Amino acid sequence: MKLKQHILKTRSAKAYLTSVCLLPLCGLSATALADDLDKIERLEVRGRQINTLGHSTSASEGIVGAAEIESRPLLRTGEILEFVPGMIVTQHSGSGKANQYFLRGFNLDHGTDFNTRVEGMPVNMRTHGHGQGYTDLNFLIPELLGEIRYAKGAYYPEVADFSGAGAAQILLADELAYRQVGVTLGEYGYQRLVAAQDMKTEVGRFILGTELQAYDGPWSDIKEDVSKINVIGRYLTKLNGGDFSLTMMAYDNSWNSADQIPARAVESGLIDFYGSLDTDVGGEASRYSISANYDAGNWQANAYAIRSTMDLFSNFTYFLNDPINGDEFEQVDERTIWGGDIKRDWQMSLAGTQINYSLGADVRYDDIGAVGLYNTKARERLSTVRLDEVQELSTGLFGKLEWLPADQWRLNLGLRYDYFDVQVDSDNHLNSGDASDGMLSLKAGASYLVNDNLELYMNAGQGLHSNDARGATIKVDPVTGDPVEKVDLLVRSNGGEFGVKYYDRDFINFSAALWYLELDSELLFVGDAGNTEPSRASERYGAEITAYYWLNDDVSLDMELAWTRARFTENELDEGKYVDGAVPFVGSAGITYRPDGDGWYTSVRLRYLGERILDSFDEHKADDTTLVNLALGYQLSGFDTKLELLNIFDSKDHDIDYFYESRLAGEPAEGVEDLHYHPVEPRMVRVSVSYRF
Repeated sequence: MKLKQHILKTRSAKAYLTSVCLLPLCGLSATALADDLDKIERLEVRGRQINTLGHSTSASEGIVGAAEIESRPLLRTGEILEFVPGMIVTQHSGSGKANQYFLRGFNLDHGTDFNTRVEGMPVNMRTHGHGQGYTDLNFLIPELLGEIRYAKGAYYPEVADFSGAGAAQILLADELAYRQVGVTLGEYGYQRLVAAQDMKTEVGRFILGTELQAYDGPWSDIKEDVSKINVIGRYLTKLNGGDFSLTMMAYDNSWNSADQIPARAVESGLIDFYGSLDTDVGGEASRYSISANYDAGNWQANAYAIRSTMDLFSNFTYFLNDPINGDEFEQVDERTIWGGDIKRDWQMSLAGTQINYSLGADVRYDDIGAVGLYNTKARERLSTVRLDEVQELSTGLFGKLEWLPADQWRLNLGLRYDYFDVQVDSDNHLNSGDASDGMLSLKAGASYLVNDNLELYMNAGQGLHSNDARGATIKVDPVTGDPVEKVDLLVRSNGGEFGVKYYDRDFINFSAALWYLELDSELLFVGDAGNTEPSRASERYGAEITAYYWLNDDVSLDMELAWTRARFTENELDEGKYVDGAVPFVGSAGITYRPDGDGWYTSVRLRYLGERILDSFDEHKADDTTLVNLALGYQLSGFDTKLELLNIFDSKDHDIDYFYESRLAGEPAEGVEDLHYHPVEPRMVRVSVSYRF
């Protein structure tokens, strides 16, 4: 059985990971990150049913609870970010690679412009081997998640880098509702084993979770041969009147990839819909971390250390650049990250009014031992495009003031300063060097509580994202040797929003927002090529509507709709105004029946990804994508049996589409412009059996 082989294959890794995650038993002292919603008690209820009126900074922030996460059928772990209204999560490669994300008119690629954190630890990778802001969530075990807190827009001084479109803080459960051991079997070689333990002792609470996963996928020419292992260990206790937690996480994965394919290869019969042109691509990844959080009410602090590696093989153009060996390439990233943050809250009265204010600081240091790009064939290196060592330090100082001049009014003002310093040691000494930059960002907002059920919001803010450090010191193209212009280390964004929230604890939680976001023009460092390319200034605006309706304690419905218009605001010769990869409309809806206690439960979910713009003239579009997933389960005397039917109607839509030049064997040397796509995975059945105690 493949799962048994997988366990044997990873026995030594598992032993190491388990030993790492038992270190909390030793006990260490340290620290906790609090976000904008820390004033709201972490209740053991469905997050959508929490009343955030009088606490939220904007209409587009919210909380997702463990009950919602547990109820939703998921194809991939990264899809947990689809709990952020308007977010679409897809994949264009193998299961072990970071997902593709779409939000507010951005093709976020693998994470740029959306800040993601787990227990205060950053997930976005700076100066990464595959792409700036790379966000891989495969190290999470969904059964151990407690909350997702999201906040869209650049209105929050606690977060800065990669937060133009928004941010999410993913929190692990501080207490499991039950212990469990479960197994899932599915089509296309899907096998998963999960176990979670919660032990309360006189010295605190210990939580330990383990996940093993194997998967081949539906592909005609490739077996993904996913071999994933996750271990999470936590220790939680009271310390000096506050709450202390120590979390250790370990993740290791290897896989083969079914990358995007050109439409002409399928139409000519060279490959079928689920085929591949390069069957040697894939990768390996690992992440080991330790983090400590401390919350003493008015004080919150956090510290972390992360070790991350990635070795990724890809081929998107086949024989365009090298007609003999092909265009396969390898991207390598090995780094250690240290960092932390601290925040202090105060309250005071002034002329009969209340003022809440906070001061905080954060620091992050990326010690990147190797970030490289190689030309390869069958995963064997042929030549080095570039190889670098990078040290990247960032520090941030922020302050936030909330003034309540009247019972119904709240006024917010935030200020943040970020400073970045980078040092690049390249294999080409001309591209080595130092760079630094700082940026001040202002945030402001106002809210008016019309009555106990309705609140209005207005927000404006400045944000930023960092660029790849290699682009800030580059002087020559590593392939051609031609002079290259450096990129700015930090790039400004400006945004604003009007919104409304309506909440009635008996039946509905509704919000709507009109938003605007503009980004400065910039040069981007391209990880797939090792050089830079220009990106024009752009603006995006749109509207979002979210509604969560519960008929009673057992049945709930939800709907999320988002419209976006994205355009470049600078002219460029032979280029149009449309932002490539922007999605004008996305939507999702679902119904969940989940009673307490034994019996049947079910969840049905529809996700719609509208037509996508693939070029700046809007001459080429990707068709829309519609998927429907179903979960149906029965719980009795501690046993839980669940059937998941993913892609119920066996859609042949595309997960993602691109339009660019590639070259198949025998085609003209200049290549052929074509649609390249990654198909959605076909209808598949997964059956899970777990014992909860």
